[in-house]
Amino acid sequence: MTDVRRRGRVAKGPDPAAGPVAEFAHRLWELKRAAGDPSYDRMRDELGALASKSALSAAARGTRLPSWDTTWEFVRVLAVGVLGEDAERVRHEWRGRWERAQSPVEEAVPPPRSRWPVVAVAAVVAVLLAGGLVLVFTQEDPPEQATPAAPIVDGDASEYVSDVTLPDGARVPTDTQVIKTWEIRNSGSVPWVGRVLRREGGFGNPDECVTPPRVPVPDTAPGQTVRISVDVRTPSRPGHCHVYWKLADAQGRLLLPGNRGLYFLLTVVG
Repeated sequence: MTDVRRRGRVAKGPDPAAGPVAEFAHRLWELKRAAGDPSYDRMRDELGALASKSALSAAARGTRLPSWDTTWEFVRVLAVGVLGEDAERVRHEWRGRWERAQSPVEEAVPPPRSRWPVVAVAAVVAVLLAGGLVLVFTQEDPPEQATPAAPIVDGDASEYVSDVTLPDGARVPTDTQVIKTWEIRNSGSVPWVGRVLRREGGFGNPDECVTPPRVPVPDTAPGQTVRISVDVRTPSRPGHCHVYWKLADAQGRLLLPGNRGLYFLLTVVG
């Protein structure tokens, strides 16, 4: 009896030998396969990834390193949401991989064929500028800043320690009051006095999670840790809230503009 099998192209991930970015993308691709290979539409619409379909897809192609936000959304919904792994351990593990993938070695020696496209693009830009036309190229998922903005106060620094309550993706009921608490460390040489945590932007439907615009930060000496809590009122309909917060002074001025800041990510269920 003839063994009839479905023929077609077998999907292959990025070549892990092609460099640190490709190796990182290959790990993302393997994770996606281990989680049942859901489509990127399903990762967004059903599993709750707070990144665009194109950003998720690009992350696993290996052409450039995705931002940490996109990486975490890719990993969170698969490793934590589908495979049931511990969120804190997964985040620590993948953050380390992401940081190692930023090695500059990959771009130190450009491929031989790269010279002609660069020259061609330069020529096109020169012609367009001569004609008075300026093109602005944008990308949906920009790479991380190579040189983060310096702190406002010399020696100032902070370090995330843990989520004390409501870990990433925690499921909370609609129309409910909850408290999100982080623990952070004053890892610099400057005492924290009179500081606040200021609410910034977010993803999903963050405006429907009601919080104060600012919450006080207890005075903290260098080397000490501190817990900061935010009251959150969940919306009346299911969804996701992904809200960012950053350290500021009493006047609302951001003190560590180069830091990514804290955030909470809640899954609101009916």
